Amino acid sequence: MVTGNLFHSKKNSWPPEEYVSRNTLQLFNFDSAAPPKQAWRRRLNSHANILKEFSVTFMEAIQMVRLGIRLWSYVREEASHGRKAPIDPFTRESCKPSASQGVPLGGMGSGSISRGFRGEFRQWQIVPGTCNISPVMANQFSIFISRDGGNKKYASVLAPGQHEGLGKTSDEGISSWGWNLNGQHSTYHALFPRAWTIYDGEPDPDLKVSCRQISPFVPHDYRDSSLPSAVFVYTLVNTGKERAKVSLLFTWANSIGGISHLSGDHVNEPFMTAKGNPPVTFAVAASETQNVNVTILPCFGLTEGSFITARKMWGKMMQDGQFDRENFNIGPSMPSSPGETLCAAVSASAWVEPYGKCTIAFALAWYLVCCVHYRAGIGCYWRYTKFYGTSERAAVDLVHDALTNYKHWEEEIEKWQSPILEDIRLPEWYKFTLFNELYFLVAGGTVWIDSSSPSADVKSDQDPPIKVESKNIKVTEAEMNCRHSTGFEHTSTSGCNSSTGVGLKQNGNSTIPRKKRSSKHFSHHLKTEDQLDGNEDVGRFLYLEGVEYIMWCTYDVHFYASFALLELFPKIELNIQRDFAKAVLSEDGRKVKFLAEGNYGIRKVRGAVPHDLGTHDPWNEMNAYNIHDTSKWKDLNSKFVLQVYRDFAATGDMAFGIEVWPAVRTAMEYMEQFDRDDDGLIENDGFPDQTYDAWTVHGVSAYCGCLWLAALQAAAAMAQRLGDKFFAETCKTKFFSAKSAFEKKLWNGSYFNYDSGSSSNSKSIQADQLAGQWYTSSSGLGPIFDEFKTRSSLQKIFDFNVMKIKGGRMGAVNGMHPNGNVDESCMQSREIWTGVTYAVAANMLLAGMEEEAFTTAEGIFIAGWSEEGFGYWFQTPEGWTTDGHYRSLIYMRPLAIWSMQWALSPPKAIIEAPKINMMDRIVISPATFSLSLPETRVRKIANKTACFGNSSLQCTC
Repeated sequence: MVTGNLFHSKKNSWPPEEYVSRNTLQLFNFDSAAPPKQAWRRRLNSHANILKEFSVTFMEAIQMVRLGIRLWSYVREEASHGRKAPIDPFTRESCKPSASQGVPLGGMGSGSISRGFRGEFRQWQIVPGTCNISPVMANQFSIFISRDGGNKKYASVLAPGQHEGLGKTSDEGISSWGWNLNGQHSTYHALFPRAWTIYDGEPDPDLKVSCRQISPFVPHDYRDSSLPSAVFVYTLVNTGKERAKVSLLFTWANSIGGISHLSGDHVNEPFMTAKGNPPVTFAVAASETQNVNVTILPCFGLTEGSFITARKMWGKMMQDGQFDRENFNIGPSMPSSPGETLCAAVSASAWVEPYGKCTIAFALAWYLVCCVHYRAGIGCYWRYTKFYGTSERAAVDLVHDALTNYKHWEEEIEKWQSPILEDIRLPEWYKFTLFNELYFLVAGGTVWIDSSSPSADVKSDQDPPIKVESKNIKVTEAEMNCRHSTGFEHTSTSGCNSSTGVGLKQNGNSTIPRKKRSSKHFSHHLKTEDQLDGNEDVGRFLYLEGVEYIMWCTYDVHFYASFALLELFPKIELNIQRDFAKAVLSEDGRKVKFLAEGNYGIRKVRGAVPHDLGTHDPWNEMNAYNIHDTSKWKDLNSKFVLQVYRDFAATGDMAFGIEVWPAVRTAMEYMEQFDRDDDGLIENDGFPDQTYDAWTVHGVSAYCGCLWLAALQAAAAMAQRLGDKFFAETCKTKFFSAKSAFEKKLWNGSYFNYDSGSSSNSKSIQADQLAGQWYTSSSGLGPIFDEFKTRSSLQKIFDFNVMKIKGGRMGAVNGMHPNGNVDESCMQSREIWTGVTYAVAANMLLAGMEEEAFTTAEGIFIAGWSEEGFGYWFQTPEGWTTDGHYRSLIYMRPLAIWSMQWALSPPKAIIEAPKINMMDRIVISPATFSLSLPETRVRKIANKTACFGNSSLQCTC
């Protein structure tokens, strides 16, 4: 636990006053318009440098040449079948990744669009498993200002002009717009899931503008957190002596990223009904009030032949500050031709009195009824269809609800974040990095589906309405449609205060529903509100290992990342474990070629935890990873047992424990085959048979061996709780034997050797050598090793793996020789893995080494997130080399920073558990050394424990 006054240091503290004038901050000190005290910050004129990717050394290339040839052949074979290989290092995006990312838009698992810190909409992941990183530059906010008397006029896109893709100002496209913003006095402030952009006198010196971006990421809210929408709240403060007419413009192209806007046959309409194939439907809207007038332009083009060009649209806004009201009556546009882009626009204008203030809110929503058609026909409906159904009104309803309820979202977000942000014990950089690393749960290719098919007319009347400031809504859509023209329907109006919008549809048509507002919000407490409705179906959840490694729920990586889900959305975390528990007991006998060695095996072996839930047909075609035969990996089964026990102990969910127990037992039994010398300890098999899948291991390894010891301890504790005392005793017997062998073979007096082999790196210091100890401590179990061995090993890691790499300013390198040189035996041994560094820091916190812990983790912040770093904000990679070159951007494992927060504040169930080591309380009786049990025993255990119900976990053995 963190002590009272250890971290008062201002190191890496970014006070807002260093970026925004105090006077401006005071002017925005209302309605959340001012950026928070703790946030990641950047000036808009900051250079977005191109990121540098890692390269293999000559010797590494020689070692992997056969793998490379087989992988190349596999990628081509998959492409011939219209499938994308889950790992494809040969195909590169034409747009190189740059240090330009910002907070992504939308909730979890609903498709995502990222927004760069300079304002561009980029990193499109609307379709599961695809990612278009190029920005769509027509998607912009712009501002038009005129003062009384007309002597002063300003017009500018609210993004700096140094963007790629802009042509000559004489063009009819977006280059004709006013790209006049310098960005020198404009700043970006990020605290996920919100972001603030402050225009401090740009472009009008007498107008201060705050744009607040809000997405519905609300922990423990399993409804709103699934919604594909975002709100942009503009706060205007006039510091001049003349009143100003301010018009804000939101333009949006008919595109889902990449070059999709050029495919042709797109149609824009104020509204349309639909038929045929499911589309992606966008809706953009603004809130119309007594002081704010909203108008729309349903369609304009970017080329000279367009009826209304981007240049003409801009000229109309320059002249009038709004569009014609008659535009609400415009019918369908003509289908676009190939190479032609169709766009739409929403304008909101208001007069701001001298020294007065005004607020204008815009909203964006996207809607795709079927996220993907898996072969088994399971899970093709996004979770939000459970609340919005499948009728044609859903995109309209989403922007309606976003504009109506964003204040409630903000209230809940602030309740969640405030205790951490106000904790004076914690470093400033840690507070905002903790929240900002959660970007991955939105931008990490997440898919959240409904477990059942939605109806076309869903109304959620069963829940009480949220108490929010109500707005009557008027929404007008101009939808964009590829390949099909459609009918026309006019504005839907309710009341006099309204929001008016434009909807955009592409790739076919759909029926999308109208729904009534409902909610079931949970406060942010793991043990209480998440158990109020134990039978609530929260759907099924998938997230990618990374946008470059397209495999769902990669389990050896989820081991690190899962702390975030357990802390914030525990029901999702339990469902993921249920999915893997079912997978353990299944087998898939289809033949698979493993690319590292070129040998063949079957896709999924019963008893082995799968590497992932698949790529093209998740849950049904698991183990998309085919580099190695993961049924022979030595970490996956232990990680499954450890995660299940941690989740069981943290939630106290007895029904969950009973449900997954057969899989836990089977996973433990399966591992016995790897104990070659009957000492209770598993051995590795001379190839990279664990998450470090390029780093060969011989004999007993510190990483896999420690995980196995921890799994024995966790399995014994869980078995005891569930009434299987025979299995508990067997695990304990094996634990003591295995622990003795482990220490004898690996302990060298100051740390545990990498492995027990005789290779040149067998004595290397592995940063992750105590991963098993990390999990047992995080789960409320007693220590595996005595305090001296634990602290000595962690101190060795800190002194060598951390501090000998650029003075601790890069994180912990995976492998380090005891002479102080980096272990370069393979690509991964010389890398710094961001998520592993966070996990090591959490382990240090659990061991009482607070200063070392935060120094270790701060290296990731300095190298990845700070201004002096390499530019990996909101795209944290799997790792980087000691010279900062990345591998695999936007990666799952860095969510492990939440294991640090877990170490600082474990849940009530674990805190209140007995502190005595479970292993010392189990009575040993003579028993066979084998973990195998008759199959009938599982049913007896389940019957015996069923009477416990959902009682909280209190270990009384």
